Amino acid sequence: MKFRRNIIITGGAGFIGSHVVRLFVNKYPEYRIINVDKLTYAGNLANLKDVELAENYSFEKADICDYAQMSQLMSDYSVDGIIHLAAESHVDRSIKDPFAFAYTNIIGTLTLLQAAKLYWESTEEKYEGKLFYHISTDEVFGALEMDGTMFTEETKYNPHSPYSASKASSDHFVRAFHDTYGMPTILTNCSNNYGPYQFPEKLIPLFIHNICQRKPLPVYGKGENVRDWLYVVDHARAIDVIFHKGKVADSYNIGGFNEWKNIDLIKVMIKTVDKLLGNPDGYSLDLITYVTDRAGHDLRYAIDSSKLKNELGWEPSLQFEEGIEKTVRWYLENQDWLDNITSGEYEKYYEEMYKNR
Repeated sequence: MKFRRNIIITGGAGFIGSHVVRLFVNKYPEYRIINVDKLTYAGNLANLKDVELAENYSFEKADICDYAQMSQLMSDYSVDGIIHLAAESHVDRSIKDPFAFAYTNIIGTLTLLQAAKLYWESTEEKYEGKLFYHISTDEVFGALEMDGTMFTEETKYNPHSPYSASKASSDHFVRAFHDTYGMPTILTNCSNNYGPYQFPEKLIPLFIHNICQRKPLPVYGKGENVRDWLYVVDHARAIDVIFHKGKVADSYNIGGFNEWKNIDLIKVMIKTVDKLLGNPDGYSLDLITYVTDRAGHDLRYAIDSSKLKNELGWEPSLQFEEGIEKTVRWYLENQDWLDNITSGEYEKYYEEMYKNR
């Protein structure tokens, strides 16, 4: 079958990536979607069981830092689009092992850029009809005061953690490949995502799990750090719109206009989980445990998505209370998925499945 487009989505077995893969596979049967994932601890092909047999879906277990592999995939699939989500993303892990973040997030992005550049320049069409779309984070902008200001696309970069520093560097490489070589690129910076299939080291799935297990809920400092939260399906929708309608060489902020102090968000989660479990109101509040604050912990992030709304017509569909109830219901109804993650069984299953590929 000849496809109209051949698009690599890196990190497609991860949390956000699996939602983007699912959306593109289902919405665009005329596209071939190639999911490229190394299947590290956060990559789980069980996230994509509903599309793994689709005719327009392919999976390639590969490392974005392996130049030979990336070049071969570009050629084998005649790739004309890349949506680059693969990244190390957990701040606590970056503090413990900054080298891993520099390698994956910087060298991995540079490897992909160079593989795409050389392949596209070798084709008759060159860069015509091609696009390298890089997904980044609001954390590259640093921190905001509690004064109502928000990050815009013009905000200067000021990263404070090894994670955000590695993402900032990868962003600069993407822009440099456009400015130096004329590669068609787009870059987006997004706020905190939540929703189904999120790896349970992250705050929301971790706390849902801990509430169900009656385990402590560790809160950094006084829980006063503020984050802007976006339902992951809305992020996937934004990526779809930007990939198809965004302006080459431009950047777009993607946020939920949905700021919450951590402690207030945690109390909403507790209330929602207790309600759905049939517990009395406030039953799990005693699980809150304040712990020493994280090193370099930014006080507040807030994304201004006005440009994306005004130019491309995207806006979030869910506010937090509605989105968190959908999310909690999903985790409660998919306990097997969560158990496989926390036990590590998913890694053993897929390691066996793909070890001879």
